[in-house]
Amino acid sequence: MAKRDYYEVLGVGKNATDAEIKSAYRKKAKECHPDLHPNDKTAEERFKELNEANEVLSDSEKRARYDQFGFDGPQMGGGGAGGFDFSGFGGSGGFESIFDTFFGGGMGGSGRRNGPVQGNDLQQRLTISFEEAAFGCEKTVEFFRSESCVTCGGSGAKPGTQPQTCPTCKGSGQVRTGGGFMVTVRTCPTCHGEGKIVKDKCQTCNGTGHVRKKRTLTLRIPAGIQDGVSLVKRGEGEPGLRGGPAGDLYITIAVRPHKLFKRDGNDLLLEMPISFTQAALGAEIDVPTLEKPVKHRIPEGTQTGAQFRLKGQGIASLKTGVKGDLILTVTVETPRKLSEKQKELLRQLDQSMTGKEYEGNKTFGEKLRDLFNN
Repeated sequence: MAKRDYYEVLGVGKNATDAEIKSAYRKKAKECHPDLHPNDKTAEERFKELNEANEVLSDSEKRARYDQFGFDGPQMGGGGAGGFDFSGFGGSGGFESIFDTFFGGGMGGSGRRNGPVQGNDLQQRLTISFEEAAFGCEKTVEFFRSESCVTCGGSGAKPGTQPQTCPTCKGSGQVRTGGGFMVTVRTCPTCHGEGKIVKDKCQTCNGTGHVRKKRTLTLRIPAGIQDGVSLVKRGEGEPGLRGGPAGDLYITIAVRPHKLFKRDGNDLLLEMPISFTQAALGAEIDVPTLEKPVKHRIPEGTQTGAQFRLKGQGIASLKTGVKGDLILTVTVETPRKLSEKQKELLRQLDQSMTGKEYEGNKTFGEKLRDLFNN
């Protein structure tokens, strides 16, 4: 296959700066790196082509000769793809160094592999009452986490002994296979990347270096918290490895439903029954709130489904502390068990009605007439 123009290979113009060439090379090398495309000959050849183009265009003298003579000019050195120099990536490890540069050190050397690692985060669920969520409270949270074994000091080795350097990887935590340019780096199967093995295990932790312990902490629940919100306690998660920081503890709040109230943001919703007489004549009623009952005037002629807003009787905002409202929806109850005397009084009341007292009936009657007149 005929060679392609180096500028075309990298996808840059002939006036491209050194920074643009470097950026283009790294971007394209990520896309076809052989280690990400095992057994893909096309990706391997593409990667070699990119290396050769970058070797020339990233060197000012080689680039000048290429611009003047092209492929037929004097030998530019470097051995083409086979002689690509990785030193421009700030390391001496060939494949290892370039992979560190591209992918953040995930396959890097033993120094990176055996460096500090942050501990895992923990998740905990805490159930509280509706009132506790509304007004805030303090709760004790119990949870389990792994901690360094006191017996062996976290080494996993029996007291009086020490972990030994892994004979497979010689302490690097990695093993390499292949040769030349195509070197594959993998986590050591013997020590699982730790670089050390424990022959005489600690009896307390069975060689793991950590034990499971129950912990408790006091948690302040802020007023106005909602169901499903998570609170974070920094550093209360699993301990880190090799001097790394501990993880965090996430406590997810579950709020039990209330028997009377429902929540809509910072507002409280309440459905309350009133009698036929209260609705017809109007009345002052006691409306329950989360703190104490408050008086509210129901106007005469109130219908089922009418809503009234009681300002400041809701839940405090988690951000501002300002309370929402209580939205009261009334339902007019029809009496079920009436004495004969009460029934007779209602019949007399009904006979005394002219129909004008019922606004709904009037509207319905107009609709009925319209229906039959059309």
